[in-house]
Parts: sequence; structure tokens; C-alpha cells
Amino acid sequence: MRVLLLGKNGQLGQTISKFINNSDIEIICFSRKHLDISDFENTRMEILRKNPDIVINATAYTNVDKAETDQYLANHINNLAVKNISKICADNDSWLIHISTDYVFDGESTKPYRENDVANPINIYGKTKYDGEISISKSFCKYIIIRTSWLFGENGTNFLKTMMQLSKSKKVLSVIGDQIGTPTYTGDLANTIMTIIESIKYKSISSALYHYAGNVQCSWYEFANMIFDEANKLNIQTPETIHAISSKEYNSVACRPKLSSLDSDLICNAFDLNPSDCKSGIRKSLENLL
Repeated sequence: MRVLLLGKNGQLGQTISKFINNSDIEIICFSRKHLDISDFENTRMEILRKNPDIVINATAYTNVDKAETDQYLANHINNLAVKNISKICADNDSWLIHISTDYVFDGESTKPYRENDVANPINIYGKTKYDGEISISKSFCKYIIIRTSWLFGENGTNFLKTMMQLSKSKKVLSVIGDQIGTPTYTGDLANTIMTIIESIKYKSISSALYHYAGNVQCSWYEFANMIFDEANKLNIQTPETIHAISSKEYNSVACRPKLSSLDSDLICNAFDLNPSDCKSGIRKSLENLL
């Protein structure tokens, strides 16, 4: 089986490539430098030339605030390029595993979102990601779309690494306390993707949309405290004080959902998995960073 990974240098892409490299699956990895998915014709040529059984799209325009003013590029990467990739997969009879986001929801729910809940994004990033999902579903390709929430790990740029970087120079930190999500360890999501690849390889599965996220529902403030609690156990320097602030005090450009937690029951039942273990993921990330 041949897998083509797009976005190999991202935090998830780096983790996926390590998992697949430790398996008997052939993997071809592309970074943005080697294959820019915004170049539709070249993307088509390269994917068809490599002739993969599965394409994993771990690329995205992820700057939520900048997307508000850079709407063209956000839509080009998160929607139109995804539409192009899905059409290529349909023509090549390849599966597409695509990573989407909890930000397709408006945050007005009082409980974790399930796959059949109505999407209603409140920022450009979320809208373009949702439009990308729709483009895939209309393309006639075989696909698995995985929405995830608050990815973190030892690779790339993410909240955990930002907190650890700030802790080196800041004695006092202010962190948003009124946005709720389900932090997800990249290692657990990569393992889930590997399980899906094995199911594609050995079983007959159908195209589907799934949620996969962590087993802890918390605010960014609570997430930061969890990170620093684990860091203290490893004798890593942490701030003396952490303050919880409101989203209004943070004054970001884009609106964020008040609650974007995801319910992972459907994918866990389908593939005999567990939700991402948040505390274990924090500990593994910190140990790997050390």
C-alpha cells in the first residue's frame, strides 16, 4: 500500500510520517516547499504520477485571525485546493483522509458536538474548512474526514509549545478562560489515522465524517494549568502566576466558538479506539521536548 502525505512539516504531518515510517506501508511525503497544493495542475500531475492508494491531507491555512483579512488565500488552501485534491483522488480511485476542525461549529452548544450536529462557522477559517468538507463530499472520491480539536504535541507550533516558551521568560501569564475545547495529542490522532489506513487496507469501509478529540473538556486556562502541572513534575520552569481572562480582554480579530468540544464516540466505536488521552499526551510531549 502506498500513502501520499501532504503537509509533512506540520505538527500532525511530522507525527504521521514517523508512525508510517515505522510500519510496512510505503510513504511519500510532500512539504509545501516540494508541492504547493495551491498550484492545482502541478498537484494533479504529482499525485497521479505517484499513484497512491491513500492521500492524507494534513495541510491547511490555520492562522485564524489572519484569515479574516486574507480570505482569498484561506479559501484557496482550505477549500478550492481541497476540492482539486478530492477530484484527483476520485479520478485515481484513491482514498482521501482529510483533517478538519472543531471551528466549523458556532460554539452555542452546551455539550460536545457530534457529527450530525449542524455546522455554523463564525469565522473565515471555520467557514473555509467547512466549505472544504462539502467539496470533498461532492467529489465522488472515497474519503474519511476527521474533525479534531486543539491539536498539541512536540512537533510544529501549538499551544503547549507556546506555553513552555513563554514560561522561560514570563513569571505571570494571562490565558483565556471562557473558551472550551477538547485538547488532542497529535500522537493519538496519528495512531487513529494508522488504524483507519489498516482498515482501508484489509476491510471494506465506507466514506464517512468523524470527530476525534481528547478525553478532557477544558478551557485554555485550564489546559495551561494541566501543562504546567506536568512540567513541574519534570522540574521544568513554569510561571509563578496564571490569570484567566475573557475572550473580550484578549481582543482577537476573529470570533472563536465558546465551546468547540468534540464527541469521539462514533469513530471510537467504529474502529475500536479510545479518545485522545490529554494528560498522557501532555506528559509525552514534555518528555520528548526535553
